[in-house]
Formats: sequence, structure tokens, C-alpha cells
Amino acid sequence: MKLMTTLLSGAALSVAMGLTTSASAQDCPHGDLDARFCDVDGDLIADTPTDAADQLDPDTLIFAYTPVEDPAVYKEAWSDFLTHLEEETGKDVVFFPVQSNAAQIEAMRSGRLHIAGFNTGSNPLAVNCAGFHPFTIMASKDGNFGYEMEIITYPGSGIEKVEDIKGKSLAFTSPTSNSGFKAPSAILKSEFGLEAERDFEPTFSGKHDNSILGVANKDYPAASIANSVKARMISRDVISEDDVKVIYKSQTFPTTGFGTVYNLKPELKDKIRNAFFNFEWEGTSLQAEFEKSNEGQFLEMTYKEFWDVIRKIDSANGVSYACE
Repeated sequence: MKLMTTLLSGAALSVAMGLTTSASAQDCPHGDLDARFCDVDGDLIADTPTDAADQLDPDTLIFAYTPVEDPAVYKEAWSDFLTHLEEETGKDVVFFPVQSNAAQIEAMRSGRLHIAGFNTGSNPLAVNCAGFHPFTIMASKDGNFGYEMEIITYPGSGIEKVEDIKGKSLAFTSPTSNSGFKAPSAILKSEFGLEAERDFEPTFSGKHDNSILGVANKDYPAASIANSVKARMISRDVISEDDVKVIYKSQTFPTTGFGTVYNLKPELKDKIRNAFFNFEWEGTSLQAEFEKSNEGQFLEMTYKEFWDVIRKIDSANGVSYACE
């Protein structure tokens, strides 16, 4: 396994703002997908090109994990799995430490990213704009999966309940994050009548660990975060459980979705899928990191079913998946 250190272009933010494609629309059903994709079977993800000339079979596979915490930690955490992926595919594998959700989506859209774990909120945009094919998520050994969005503050902040955020500042992570922006925005509006700009000042930290550390250090009075990230930070003694206080906990959401870009050769995609599902976690670097959030296997899933609640949250927030 190798480490790619070149940073993705800052222009990747154009994906989140709407990126114009020069590709002509295909004469096929594509639903919410970008016009350059087809979805003949109605599974809500882009069909693999039928022409072998349009299918990718790169000598080196690029893998990126969602940018939620210190990339150096996750380079090490994924090392054993990526070695296994090399053995299963016969390809070199490069770990790409992306710096933002939008940059990660743009990398796949432009053909520079082949395998990825996209965070919960980024999955629909990655699917619709970049041709992402998610097929698995991490789960506990007994099959439970997911995380909750929490709104946290610090002891002594003067915030005892959600309504106390009014007139204060709330830290989000990024506009593409489910627990870091989209879910709390919908919940604050529908359940508490609170809207950003009107009732509180929104700020963006960029990552969940930034928000959590910001609250623990009293830089932010409150933040919306994924509690799975918080659990791992507590396990690594980055923060103490007493540094933050939970004032809201949501329903359970699906966690990071893992998959490939749509136009890899089918045989290669099958090898990558098999690498996820036959990976033995016991004693590996992946287990050492993710058992902190009670995860110990890759569970097969479909985007259509597992991301239904996220698409409904997006709809409530008026989110469009248009890429142009």
C-alpha cells in the first residue's frame, strides 16, 4: 500500500455548488442522477457502462476514507485492509487523504478516485454526481449499525436544552454532512422552530473532530456531531467524556457507505466487493481503530433502501442533487 500526498484541487468545492458537465445527456432513464449516467434497472445508482471500452481497469487503485479526523490516524487504520485489497485484486492500492467531502466527490467524478468511504450525508451527492456505487457499511459483529446525531455543549455553557441555542452560535461541520448539517438543520426547524441566521449564528468547522474539540475547548458553545466520531475520540483520550454534554440525540442513521466508482470493469468490482466481505478483522489495524465504535464487520447494503431516510432529510431541507 502506498500513500498519495498530493492534495485535491480546491476547485472541488464546485461540486457542492453545482458543477457543469460537458457530457451530453444520454437517452435513458436516470432519475436524480446526472444526465451522463443511466439507471435502467431503477436501483437509483448509475449503471455500469455496457461498452467494455468505457470500463476502467487501472493498474493502481485509489482509495479514500471520508475526511472526518486526522488523516495520519486513518492511513494506519486502513493499512491492513488495503494490503488485503491488493492481494485480492492484484493491483497496487494508494491511500488518498482527502481534505473535504466536496474534494472527495470531485476526485471520483473526475476519474481520480476508484474506491471510497463517503460519509452519510455525502452519499447521495456522490451517487448522483460522481457515479458512486455504495454496497457496504461497517456494523457490529451482531449486525447492528449506524450512529446518532448529537447536539453537544460544554458544562457551564449556559445551554441546558436545545431551545437555549437561540441567540447563540452553533457549529456545523460541512454542508454535505448529514449529522454535521443536514439532519440538525431539519430537526431544529421542524421540532424546535429554530433556523440558522434567523435564530442562531451558524459556523462551519470542516470536520466532526474540529467541532468536538471546539466544544471541549470552549471555542464553540454548541455543535452538531456524529456520536461515533465522539466515541472514538474518547477512546483515544483526545477528549474526556466529561468535557462535553449531550442535549439532543437523534434516531439512528446509516454510517459511512463504502463502494466503487460506477465504471470499473465488472470483474474488478467483484474482486473489490469480495475483499470487503472476506476480510478477517481479528487482530488487524482496522479492528484496533473501529472496535472503539463497536464495529467489526462489513455488512452488505443497498443505497436505495439504507439511504431512504437521508434522501427524505435532504428533501425536507430542499436539497437538490443537480450537478449542473
